Amino acid sequence: MEKSEIKKNPGFLEYVLSLNGDIELNEAFELSLAKINELDIAKLKRIGLKTYEKDKWSIHKILQHLIDWERIWCYRSILFARNEGHIPEALDQEIMGKNSNADELTIEQLINELRIVRQSTIMMFKSFNRNILETNCVFFEYEMPLYTIGLTITAHQIHHFNIIKERYFPLDK
Repeated sequence: MEKSEIKKNPGFLEYVLSLNGDIELNEAFELSLAKINELDIAKLKRIGLKTYEKDKWSIHKILQHLIDWERIWCYRSILFARNEGHIPEALDQEIMGKNSNADELTIEQLINELRIVRQSTIMMFKSFNRNILETNCVFFEYEMPLYTIGLTITAHQIHHFNIIKERYFPLDK
């Protein structure tokens, strides 16, 4: 599906498309799964719960955030795909992060859960036919075909993995 097929292009969607590059959804998912599998667990363990700035999330919380939001986006995708019509209101990631117990979990647990959630997401999106993937999704100020929710999931990971690399990896001293 081409970028020109997007019906209404909110600002964040341009960022989503730029992070993914010129890539089909299935390839974006497979690449994102490969990036999860390539995570340097030893490095992440050495960094531990350190943050690059006061009041920023630990890597543990970032990974939990990715897991939580992928599940939320998948739930929304199912509602659109099945034409259910009742899309949940906006959620507050700060409240969710504050109330997670991610810092009590190991990096291995979080990475494994992220991997399993991604595999499930891939299977769900592969089960959608072209008609479903092109379903127009309207919520909040956003309007886009369903397949772009999948690209949002992969871009979200790219965004946060970039932050981990740029801001957290230097803490490994």
